[in-house]
Amino acid sequence: MGAEGMTGTMLAIDILKWPGMNQAFLFSFAITLVLTGLVFVYGKRRPLGTPVSWGEAMVGSVYAFFVMFLAYGVVPHQWLVHVQNELGWQSDKMLYGPGDIFKSQAKGGSFPFDINYLQVGDIIVTGIYGLFLGLQIYVWVWWQKRTKSASTELEQSTYGRPLVKKV
Repeated sequence: MGAEGMTGTMLAIDILKWPGMNQAFLFSFAITLVLTGLVFVYGKRRPLGTPVSWGEAMVGSVYAFFVMFLAYGVVPHQWLVHVQNELGWQSDKMLYGPGDIFKSQAKGGSFPFDINYLQVGDIIVTGIYGLFLGLQIYVWVWWQKRTKSASTELEQSTYGRPLVKKV
């Protein structure tokens, strides 16, 4: 039976219309991670101890600034725009949670304060900042430690002989 014989409706999810799909946020997030990953590729290929020219330093600083601009400017902005415009998380939309566990005492619940969906979006964007800050620190530490290799030499005495511990 071919496609021309099918008369029923097709139930499919159009992924581009799904509420969680924000192309600008996902693209900026993905490109930031890819550009950060390229630092590791470049760092492994660059010979250790090679002096950096003025031009290489300028290109590296512009690259680092661009990645930080994406990580701390564009990605959080796109998340906040997505939350407020597409998901409709506004300050008047209260978060009660399953079984009203986040319902405030002022509204008859047991939670000590009101929380709305806009605040949840802000908490998530704080997590995005924390993720990129942790990733940035990790990349810095990795870049600085890539020149250090595990030393297999034994410590030497003042006479030039290797020190060996008695067992």
